[in-house]
Amino acid sequence: MNDSNPLFALAIQFLAISIFAVGGANVVLPEIHRQVVDVAGWMNDVQFAQTFAIAQAAPGPNMLVVTLIGWHVAGIWGAIVATLAMTGPTCVIAYVVGGIWHRFRAARWRRVVQGALVPLTIGLILASGLILAEGAARSYPTAAYTLLTVAVLLFTRLSPLWMLAGGAVLGAAGLI
Repeated sequence: MNDSNPLFALAIQFLAISIFAVGGANVVLPEIHRQVVDVAGWMNDVQFAQTFAIAQAAPGPNMLVVTLIGWHVAGIWGAIVATLAMTGPTCVIAYVVGGIWHRFRAARWRRVVQGALVPLTIGLILASGLILAEGAARSYPTAAYTLLTVAVLLFTRLSPLWMLAGGAVLGAAGLI
C-alpha cells in the first residue's frame, strides 16, 4: 500500500475489487472492509459500519459506500477516484459479458453457471452482513438491537423502515 499517495492506493484497491463485484458492491463488502480497515487502516470497524449505513440511507446506487470511503481517505478527489475505479471496469465487463451471456442464452453451461452464482452471492452478502454487524454492535444495547432487527426482518413481514425508525428513536434518546 502506498501511503504517500492515497489516490493511487484507492485506485489500485478499488480497481482490483471491482473485477470481483458480481452482484454489486455489497457482495464485495467483506473484501472492501479487509482492505480499508485491516490492511490500509483508513477506517476502524465503527467508521466503516457508519459509512455503509450512510450510503444505504442516502438515495443512489449501492456502491455509494465506495465514494464515501474515497471521500474519507482523500477528500473530493478520493471520492472521484474511488468511484471511477470501482465502476469503470465493471461497466466494461458488464457490457462485454452481457453480450456473450445473451448469445449463449440456450446453452446448458449458462444455467449451471447461473445456478452456481446464486449460493455464492448469498454467502458473500451474508458475510457482508456479519462484518457490518460486528462494527455496529459495539455495546450490549446496540448488539441487542442488531439481533432484534435480524429476527424481526427474518420472521415477520415488517418493513425495514420501521426498524430504521426505531433505531433512530433509540439513538436520539441515547439508549443505543
